[in-house]
Amino acid sequence: MTKRIVVVVALLVSMGVGVALQAQEPVVGVKDPESLFKDPDPVLNRNKQAALHIMRELLQCNQWDRAGEWLTQAYHQHNPNAASGLAGVVEFFTKVMKRQRVDKCDKLTTEVVAVMADDDYVTVMMPRKYPDPRKPGAEYYTTWFDTWRFVNGKADEHWDPATINAPAK
Repeated sequence: MTKRIVVVVALLVSMGVGVALQAQEPVVGVKDPESLFKDPDPVLNRNKQAALHIMRELLQCNQWDRAGEWLTQAYHQHNPNAASGLAGVVEFFTKVMKRQRVDKCDKLTTEVVAVMADDDYVTVMMPRKYPDPRKPGAEYYTTWFDTWRFVNGKADEHWDPATINAPAK
């Protein structure tokens, strides 16, 4: 009986290790990401729509001259690479990242997995693909997120999983 238990445990452990070594499933966005930015609750809908504008007009099309339409002056930033305040985030994207403005911006093309709204918060989840440091030439998938806290329909605070950028060479 003890031998049988040891064999079963060994088999289960080896199956677990085998599963851990297999490739993960890629993170995939939905076909119509803009459809996720709607809610029957009027306040949640307003916040989701503001998040859509941030994603589309600001982050995708770099229309940072319009940032005041969707971000407060205070805009509390928790990304360690960008300063707080409307001016700080605009400077980060326009001067540090040197993002070029795209005038035609009628559709969100960024892949989105999910949009969740609760109270004053909206979280947008997006697939990300990175080089696998364990295997040259291989890639792995993970999920990026942006979370905003809204005040009167404008983002007043922001979180994401960003880490500090390496200095430019």
